[in-house]
Amino acid sequence: NAVNNMINAGLQGVDFVVANTDAQALAMSKAERVIQLGAAVTEGLGAGALPEVGQAAAEECIDEIIDHLADSHMVFITAGMGGGTGTGAAPVVARAAREKGILTVGVVTKPFQFEGARRMKTAESGIEELQKSVDTLIVIPNQNLFRIANDKTTFADAFAMADQVLYSGVASITDLMIKEGLINLDFADVRSVMHEMGRAMMGTGEASGDGRALAAAEAAIANPLLDDTSMRGARGLLISITGGRDMTLFDVDEAANRIREEV
Repeated sequence: NAVNNMINAGLQGVDFVVANTDAQALAMSKAERVIQLGAAVTEGLGAGALPEVGQAAAEECIDEIIDHLADSHMVFITAGMGGGTGTGAAPVVARAAREKGILTVGVVTKPFQFEGARRMKTAESGIEELQKSVDTLIVIPNQNLFRIANDKTTFADAFAMADQVLYSGVASITDLMIKEGLINLDFADVRSVMHEMGRAMMGTGEASGDGRALAAAEAAIANPLLDDTSMRGARGLLISITGGRDMTLFDVDEAANRIREEV
């Protein structure tokens, strides 16, 4: 669903590859490129919440995965942690990408507390394993959706909010590289900031009218969905500021300086 939502939103500058052990879920994907993981291991029926099955399924298809990674400069790996496929397969994909010298970024979710301690423990073990094989890792705990939900928020709406965080994070990075700006960055700039940086956080903010620059910066800093990660002591920082033709030099200065204060 997360990838389908990014495709529907018209995200530019990326190619989508969806991998799953569940053949039925793959059939629902809008991605042009799909990988049926572990057809021999799972017979298309999923990983049964067993990470070792997800890992074996990915390893069975490693040549196909590597083929899809060919000619890539940067790879975003998104997965739901706590089940079998995402938890087991994501580190396999990440290792394959890193071995090819590809800048690798993981953006993963942790389960709700109501899903149980066992699933949470599985997720945390998977995140720890994935951390070893990615340059940068961003974790979105589903439990944090309660910070922005109310009693009228549907289950589907809540997940759409988490998907928006993923979309915003990927788009903000790709836009830096493919869209022309007054201050242009290229892939080498992005790589120098994100290479082997470990845990990361991201945030987006939008505002208009008086005080818009400061308000947008504050909103970006206070992203309620991310894992409890602070920018304090960060070794690298990417800031993308977008505005209309009336955006002033003072707007840019105010927003950038407010964010730098957090470091």
